[in-house]
Amino acid sequence: MSAIDIEKQAPATRQIVVDTLREQVSIWLFVFKTMLAFFLTGWIAMRLSLPAPSTAMLTTIIVANRQSGMVLAKSFYRAIGTLGGAVVAFLIVAAFPQQRDLFLVALSLWLGICSGGATLYRNFKSYAFVLGGYTAAIIALPVIDNPPGVFDSATARISEVLLGLLVSGVINDTVFPSRMRDVLRRTAREQFAHFVGFVRASTGGTIARSTMERAHLRFVRDAVTLEDLRSSVIFEDAEARARSGHLQEFNQRFMAASTSFQSLHHLINRLKRAHRDTTGEALIALYAPLGAALDAPIEAGAAARVLLPRLIGARDEMAAKAPLLREGMTDTQDVRDFDTGAALLRRFTDELYAYVDTAATLQAPRIIAGSAERVRFARGNDYAGAILATFRTTITMLALGVFWILSAWPMGSSAMLLATIFAGLFAAAPNPTRVTGQVMFGYLIGMIIGFVCEFAVLTQVDGYPLMVASIAPFLMIGLVMMTSATLGSIGLGYSMGFAYILAIKNPMVYDPVHFINDAIAQVVGLSAAAIAFVFVPTVIGSRWLRQRQLARLRGQVALAAEAPLPGLRHRFESINHDLVSQVVSQTEPGSADSRALLAWALAVHETGRALIELRHDLDRGTAPGGVRGYIDTALASLARFYEAPDAAKYLLARDAVATAIAAVSEKDASHGLLEHLHLIRMALLDGESVLAAYMPSAPLAQEISNAP
Repeated sequence: MSAIDIEKQAPATRQIVVDTLREQVSIWLFVFKTMLAFFLTGWIAMRLSLPAPSTAMLTTIIVANRQSGMVLAKSFYRAIGTLGGAVVAFLIVAAFPQQRDLFLVALSLWLGICSGGATLYRNFKSYAFVLGGYTAAIIALPVIDNPPGVFDSATARISEVLLGLLVSGVINDTVFPSRMRDVLRRTAREQFAHFVGFVRASTGGTIARSTMERAHLRFVRDAVTLEDLRSSVIFEDAEARARSGHLQEFNQRFMAASTSFQSLHHLINRLKRAHRDTTGEALIALYAPLGAALDAPIEAGAAARVLLPRLIGARDEMAAKAPLLREGMTDTQDVRDFDTGAALLRRFTDELYAYVDTAATLQAPRIIAGSAERVRFARGNDYAGAILATFRTTITMLALGVFWILSAWPMGSSAMLLATIFAGLFAAAPNPTRVTGQVMFGYLIGMIIGFVCEFAVLTQVDGYPLMVASIAPFLMIGLVMMTSATLGSIGLGYSMGFAYILAIKNPMVYDPVHFINDAIAQVVGLSAAAIAFVFVPTVIGSRWLRQRQLARLRGQVALAAEAPLPGLRHRFESINHDLVSQVVSQTEPGSADSRALLAWALAVHETGRALIELRHDLDRGTAPGGVRGYIDTALASLARFYEAPDAAKYLLARDAVATAIAAVSEKDASHGLLEHLHLIRMALLDGESVLAAYMPSAPLAQEISNAP
C-alpha cells in the first residue's frame, strides 16, 4: 500500500474512532444521569415519607431518554395525564363506591379510551393518555373496597409520579445536558442546505422520475422530523419557544416550495417525453438564472440572507427573459405549455424566496414576537386504529376484572396495572406483539435479577448509600441495553421489571411470598396485554390500514377541490406529508406498496396544489361570466376520480378539464385560470404517472397534441 493510500485512510480511521468515542460517552452519560435521577428520587421520596418510593423511582425509568428535551416533553405530558387520570379516578370511585362490577366496567372503558388516544397521537401527547389510564388504575384499584381512601391514594400517587418527573427534568436539564435545540438547529440547517442544493443542481434539465420519488421521500421525512423536533424542543428552551412559530412557518414554506418544484420538473419531463423539445428547452433556459442565483455558499450554518438579493435578481432576469423566449414560438400549443411552465416557475420562485427569507429570519439573533404567520402542522390520523385499540384494551381489562372478581385473587389489581401500562404503551407500535414479547422477556429477567438483588444483596447491607451501591450494578445492565437499537425493548423491560419488583420502601420489607405472588401477577398482566395483541391485532402497519391511508391520501384532492379556502394550503401540505410519512414508516422500502404510495403521493401533491391555486384565482373574481360552472364541474369530477379511481371516472375528469379549458379560452380569460387548468390536464395525461393505469391506449404524445 502506498503512502498516499495510508494518508487517505488515516482521516477516515480517526473519524471512526472519534464517532465511536462520542457514542460511548453519550451512552454512559445517559446511564449516569438516569441512575442519578433514580436514586435521588428514591432518597427524596423516603425523606418525605411517601408511601411508595418505588412508584416515583419507576417513573424516572419510564421517562428516561438520551436527549433532555425528550425527557421534558415526556414529563410535561405525563404530568397532564397524571392529573387527568386522578380526576377520572375520583369520578369513578364517586359514581360506583359499592358496585364493584360497574366500577370495573367504567375503569376498563376509561383505560380503553386512553389506549385509543395513545394510538391516535404518535408524538409525546400519547404519554398523556398512557398516564391518564395508568394513574386512574393505580389510584382507584387499591381503594376498590375502601372508597373513602381515594383521596389519600390520589395524593400519594400524584406526589410520587410528579416527584419522579420533577427530578428527571432537573437532572437532565442541568447535568451535562444534551440539548434537543442543537439537534433541531442542525436538522433545520440540513433541510435548508439539502433543498437549496438539490434545486441548484436540478436547473440543468430533466430529473428522472425515480430520482424525484427519492427526493420527495426525503422532503417528506425532513418536514415531519422537523415538526416532531419542534414540538419537543419548546419544553426545553425559552428561545426555541420564541422561535416556534417561525419554525412552523419555515416548515410550511418548505413543503409549499418542494411541491411547486416537483410540479415544475414533472411538467418539463412530460414535454421532453412528448418530444416538445422547443418548449422544454425554453423552460430550462428560463430556469437557468435561478440556478446561478443559488450558486453561493449554502452549507449548513451559512447565512441564508445572502441568497435573498440574488433571488430577486434572478426573478427580474426571468421576467425579462420570458417574453423573448415566448416570441420564438409559433405553435399555439407550445405557447400554452410555455405559459403554464413560466407561471409555475414564478410560483416556485416566489415560494423559494419566502422559504429562504424565513430561514434568514430564524438565523437572526433576535426575532420579533408575533411576526410569523400563524400556521399549524395538521396530522393525518386514522380513527379506525384508535377505535380498535380502545376495544382491545377495554376487553382485556374487563377479562382481567372478571377473573379477579370470580377468583378473589388478592394480586388481581397488580395484574391489571401492568396490563394497563403495556396495552397503552405499545398500542401504536407497528408490531406490538413482537415488542411486547421482547419487553416481557426483559421483564422476566429483570424480576429474576431483582429477586437475587433483594434477598441476596440488600439483606446484607444497611443505609441508603450501601443500597445504592448494591442496586446500581444490576440496574446499569438494563440502562445500557436501552441505548441499543436491537436490545432497547428488552432493556426497557429489564429496567422496569427490576425497578418495579424491588418495591423500594422505607423501611424496606423482605417478604419472599409476597415477592413471588407479585411477580406472578405482573407476568399475568404482561401476558394479558400480549395475548390481546394476538387476538385483536393492531392495524398499525397492516395492509388494511395502508389501503385506508392511501385512500385518505387520494381524498386530499377532494379536500383541495371542495374544502373552505382559508388555511387550506397549509392543511393540505401538512396532512399529505404526515400521511406519506406514516405509510412509508410502515412499509418495506422498495416494495410494491412503497412504490405505489410514492407514485400516488406525487400525483396528489401536484394536482391538489394546482386545484388550490385555481380556486384562489377563481375566488379573486378573475373568471369571466359563464365559465365558473365548467370549472366547478371539473373540480367535482377530479375529486370523485381521486376518491375512487377507475377508468370511467378518469375519462369524465379528463373531459371535464378539457371542456373547462375550452370554455375559459373562448371567453379570453386571464392566463392564470388557463395555466392552472392546463397543468392539471397535463398531469392527467402523464403516461409515467400512477394515473396511466386508467388511461385509454392512446400514446401520451398524441393525447397532449390533441389537448385543446
